[in-house]
Amino acid sequence: MSPTGHTDAGTAGGAIPRLSMRGIGKAFPGVQALRNVSFNVARGEVHALIGENGAGKSSLLKVLSGVYRADAGDIRVDGKLVDAASPKAARMQGIALIHQELQQVPHLDVAQNMFLGMPLTHGGVFTDKTQMRARASTALASLDPSIDVTAPIRTLRVAQRQIVEIARALLSDARVIAMDEPTSSLTPREFERLTEVIATLAARGVGVIYVSHKLEEVYRVCTRATVLRDGALVGVVDLANTTEDMLVGMMVGRTIEARAHHGHAGTERVLEISGLGRGHAVRGVSFALHRGEVLGIAGLVGAGRTELVRLIAGVDRADSGTVSLHGRPIRSASPREAIGHGIALLPEERKRDGIVPLRSIVSNMALPAFQRWSRFGLVRTQALRQRVREMTERVGLRPPDIDRPIRLFSGGNQQKAILGRWLMADAGILMFDEPTRGIDVGAKADIYRLIEDLVQQGKSVIVVSSELPEIMRLSDRVLVMWRGEMAGILERADMNESAIMHLAVSGGRPQ
Repeated sequence: MSPTGHTDAGTAGGAIPRLSMRGIGKAFPGVQALRNVSFNVARGEVHALIGENGAGKSSLLKVLSGVYRADAGDIRVDGKLVDAASPKAARMQGIALIHQELQQVPHLDVAQNMFLGMPLTHGGVFTDKTQMRARASTALASLDPSIDVTAPIRTLRVAQRQIVEIARALLSDARVIAMDEPTSSLTPREFERLTEVIATLAARGVGVIYVSHKLEEVYRVCTRATVLRDGALVGVVDLANTTEDMLVGMMVGRTIEARAHHGHAGTERVLEISGLGRGHAVRGVSFALHRGEVLGIAGLVGAGRTELVRLIAGVDRADSGTVSLHGRPIRSASPREAIGHGIALLPEERKRDGIVPLRSIVSNMALPAFQRWSRFGLVRTQALRQRVREMTERVGLRPPDIDRPIRLFSGGNQQKAILGRWLMADAGILMFDEPTRGIDVGAKADIYRLIEDLVQQGKSVIVVSSELPEIMRLSDRVLVMWRGEMAGILERADMNESAIMHLAVSGGRPQ
């Protein structure tokens, strides 16, 4: 039995598992990343590896794939001991890892990327492109025959590039394929295609390890799940017999309150958008945002959701239309001007656009408000640090180390720090673009709580999200974008996934 009394890590009928990891331990200076972790994956099984950020999932995958050398324990594939001394050694012994950030060379073609590090040659000297392309086409035939092996890899969509990586693993006769957050950049339709590819792998007997923060995906594609917390094994469960609440409880070590939606929207219009547009990306959008309201913005990828909030935040300049704050037209020609009006954006790409990675939490949270903490050109350091401490406590930053570089925090805690920044700047309108992308269930619940606390205090929030359950969980109303236009706004009473998708796919037009 597992430590929690759940299903043991073995496989049915005593069969030799496709993969077995036993007693894995890994330490770094001052940190015990993994402590005596064991789990098995059966032949043809799709097995979830889940836990909060920092639970040890990435460390375990890096041990499995030869990036890290374990301090203790062993790895077996089909009962045979594996020496994963390097990524190449692991791949040669049947183990492949599909990284979240794909490891490909953009200017090389598909076939060349599939044979990276192991090119076919004529007589050991000249690269045999013809043979490489033939074998690449064969490997891709059952996964996605539409992919042109002569095309530069940079011209493919992310979903296609993932399939190329999977085909590359099959070229190496991979018997275990681990996928790290494979859908972080995929559309719902591309996720459906990925599920078909995973089913094909399982039918071939490949053991698939699936890492994702999206529990609805885990339940869709996996049969069992191994749960890690603080580098240790919590349990292995059969998903058919485990509710999502039970799974979340195992992951975070506490009960997360499933709050119902409580509306706080008033009648006062704090922000009015009229005929806002920029090229073909956003065309003639008009709506009002009320005090205490959460307005969701939904739509397919490329519909203009992000482009719309960037216009409001002054990141991009509109070609047409007006933005009015409390009934008075404003002009935000830059993010600084928008911030001056109390309008803040938490961007989708927080690592690229939202943080200064090498700077501390103090520096990152104080960025837009340094002038408030300066007198005669000198920063009132102690007062600033005290305010940052208060704000990190309010947003639940973990660990609460304000001098630590922000890049060393998890994605969820980086998001909390950015939110704390705008609270310090006293923003009245906060716009979240994909607020929970790539963060774990515990941090996601914290972000939801913070958004609800904000609107309860009279602030107004706009949330852009690709996750319909998230949009419906948070929003008082939903604005749906379609090809740069506003397809419609749904009131709370009319809000359901079918209605949102109808507007997102057709723009509200008869089909």
